[in-house]
Amino acid sequence: MASIVKRPKKDGPPTFQVKWREDGTWQTENFGGDEGEQQAGQFRKLVEAHGNRWPHGWIKGRGFVEPDTDPRDVDLITWAYRYVDGLTGITERTRADYRRDVGRHFAGVLYRREDGSEVRLGGLAHTPAGGGPAVPATVCNVTADDIRDWVRAQENGIPHPDKEGEWLRQEASGKSICNRHGLLFCVFQAAVDAATPLRTDNPCSKTRLPRGDDGIEEEMTFLEHDEYARISSCMREIDPAAADLADFLVGTGLRWGEASALQARDVNLTRRTINVQRAWKRKGDSATFELGPPKTKRSRRTLALSDSQMEMLRRHLVGREPEDFIFRGGMGKAWRHSNFFHRKWQPAVRAAIERGLTKRPRLHDLRHTHVAWLIEKNIPLPAIQARVGHESITTTVDRYGHLVRALDGEIAAAVEAAMGAPTSQALRAVV
Repeated sequence: MASIVKRPKKDGPPTFQVKWREDGTWQTENFGGDEGEQQAGQFRKLVEAHGNRWPHGWIKGRGFVEPDTDPRDVDLITWAYRYVDGLTGITERTRADYRRDVGRHFAGVLYRREDGSEVRLGGLAHTPAGGGPAVPATVCNVTADDIRDWVRAQENGIPHPDKEGEWLRQEASGKSICNRHGLLFCVFQAAVDAATPLRTDNPCSKTRLPRGDDGIEEEMTFLEHDEYARISSCMREIDPAAADLADFLVGTGLRWGEASALQARDVNLTRRTINVQRAWKRKGDSATFELGPPKTKRSRRTLALSDSQMEMLRRHLVGREPEDFIFRGGMGKAWRHSNFFHRKWQPAVRAAIERGLTKRPRLHDLRHTHVAWLIEKNIPLPAIQARVGHESITTTVDRYGHLVRALDGEIAAAVEAAMGAPTSQALRAVV
């Protein structure tokens, strides 16, 4: 809560200082003259209405001031597209995803009313400091309050203006908002870091974002050995070759794009290993695929294989050229995820459910299941990180650390031993 402190002066009317804490730091603004007390009271209400933050568009010591505008100011959406198109070191699929976010979430939703008129809802806009209707966002006129309004709009969603109970856009998850805000931050930072800066600050720098795990997202499913065996059995009845690929996925923890891109030359029969060097990547049109590097640098890895896995691979390598894919569909080409999922995986899962399976796992859950089985055998997380190709151990811990329960008894025993020994010695000393 903000407070007002009266500071008398020897000559003239007193000064009234408004004080409040913003992010742990004291903030103050002074008001003097004959109307100082009244102005301080009004300003205090503004601060509290803004969540104990500086009011939108207020400059300390000056009052409400519109942001300084560079003569080269440009429409924000135009600038954002220019930024995304100029990025290097990203795939065309990633560029297409960024452009989609700019069009959908920065620009907003274009809605056509029944009378034929069009109105853009949501998106990023600038509200003048003195109030009034919002104006289109430019690189220079957007403020921190505009960013907060944009975040809140995503949290609340966009109700349909003409149909009660319906939505033009549902509420966004915390993770989605954080991802979009990250892109927007980079767009504004490019304006700050330009050879001739368009603005001196990044309005996204102090946004308080929702938690990335605030919603109930599609959870990982971990299969017990007998549960997966039921699915594998059903799939083997449908297509033995497809069952081999599913067994390999759950037995190695490979991503789908990695396993389906394996070629005969990637198998080392002497060392009994598989070398992961490539993966399928979706192109910018989101419909076609091409071979490219794995997801991260650490995804380039060599995996040791079991006897049964090597036996299965030898069967699939018969008659193959070095660059032939190991796992192939009915037409002799590499499996496509959609075909495998709809024609093999889903029918097998449905059949397994009819036979008593109580879970409905996704195909990617085979990777999660592989990690769960390793943790069950007390394999250290750093070793699991290397096997599944996570770039950082933090990713492994964040996703799977909660499964490390097998060591609870050993940890408790170690704590008991560490704390119990001195206690026993102390008792003997007393006796």
